[in-house]
Amino acid sequence: MLKKVLIANRGEIAVRVIRTCRELGISTVAVYSELDREALHVRLADEAYALGGSTAAESYLNTEAILDAIEKSGADAVHPGYGFFSENTDFARAITARGVTFIGPPPEAIEVMGDKISSRIAAQAAGVSGVPGRNDTLTSPDEVIAFGNEYGWPVAIKAAYGGGGRGMKVVHSATEAGEALESAQREALSYFGRSECYVERYLTWPRHVEMQVIADTHGNYLWLGERDCSAQRRHQKLIEESPAPNFPDEVRQAMGEAAVKVSKACGYVNAGTVEFLFQDGEFYFLEMNTRLQVEHPVTELVTGLDLVEWQLRIAAGEALPFAQKDVVRNGHAIEVRINAEDPAKGFMPAPGTIETLALPGGAGVRFDTLLYQGYTVPPFYDSLLGKLIVWDENREAAMDRMQRALKELTIGGLKTTKPLHLALAADPDVRAARFDTQFLEVWLEHRAAMLDDH
Repeated sequence: MLKKVLIANRGEIAVRVIRTCRELGISTVAVYSELDREALHVRLADEAYALGGSTAAESYLNTEAILDAIEKSGADAVHPGYGFFSENTDFARAITARGVTFIGPPPEAIEVMGDKISSRIAAQAAGVSGVPGRNDTLTSPDEVIAFGNEYGWPVAIKAAYGGGGRGMKVVHSATEAGEALESAQREALSYFGRSECYVERYLTWPRHVEMQVIADTHGNYLWLGERDCSAQRRHQKLIEESPAPNFPDEVRQAMGEAAVKVSKACGYVNAGTVEFLFQDGEFYFLEMNTRLQVEHPVTELVTGLDLVEWQLRIAAGEALPFAQKDVVRNGHAIEVRINAEDPAKGFMPAPGTIETLALPGGAGVRFDTLLYQGYTVPPFYDSLLGKLIVWDENREAAMDRMQRALKELTIGGLKTTKPLHLALAADPDVRAARFDTQFLEVWLEHRAAMLDDH
């Protein structure tokens, strides 16, 4: 087993990793920016090292500062969490080049799947179809127009090296192609440092369903179950659940097998997620996230597996001791993201100090968070404060439990997305699982005013 793990991240995911390491008897090393000096992950870790700076670029994206912390601490492994360097090939190679274990896939797998074009090609080679699109980078609006005329409008221009909806533009007609391509390239360069974009068919009313996979260094590949992440705003997930509601089991089995094929095609190791779009009974490969997902707890609650524990064990060279037939999924789990944002004002960021804090509890309730009373939420990082996850025997009961837990949750001193989630949990369409990736955008147009919690 690994002896000392440095977590190259912050916030609730750093806290999450530290807790599992502690249960396994593994020492932990935190890194922090100047603004995070009093953060919970710094308080919980066995050791902590300052990275300097305040912004992400000055701290958590400062490779040399992180490498210096690894050397000073003597850490024998690095867990990247999600975001920041978690899917950065150069960072993974910088870690492994020093003889330190990177808790994630080989750099080569990150490289293949980090480029959306090469990932499409790899999936197709494995016999898994993606959304129809071009497998090369765009050089002019004429290529977008030609594609739209052939496959029909609208089409989507996407950043080849991005994700999370950044660098993505939906084009409804030929007249929009030039401006949309320029905008997508500009945004892609700003967020990811690469301006390359490609085009694919835009599915108008799909569901976003992703499959959790796990693989070891002994050739064992398993799929653990799907998560429905269709409730999104601007392609950012807000609600995730497992199993996907109103989802045929034969499609689930086929999607799981497809996810394993994609994983094998890129030589994947450790925990990862293969994302699909599902529409009209068909599913299409979207991309692979070569890291732990924000929404991994819903899979943990329905399978009883600690995914971080298995990340650590696989990184240490252990083989998975169970087979596909041994993976059992029970009940229903739902996760909502509690962000420091004001949903009544277009999700405006709302940093501030936590004046009061009351966390929900009881059977089947989990809250992964970075918060404590008196903590000041800085303005420079992702607005995620915590993830409320509930489990019950069926979806209706889980929705009821989510409502109860949300009502118990009190975060005083700043605005959060709690009012949004309370409203959604009571919405009849959400209750009946009548939604797709466009649902929340339309819903918000008519209900934004009711989301003010003061």
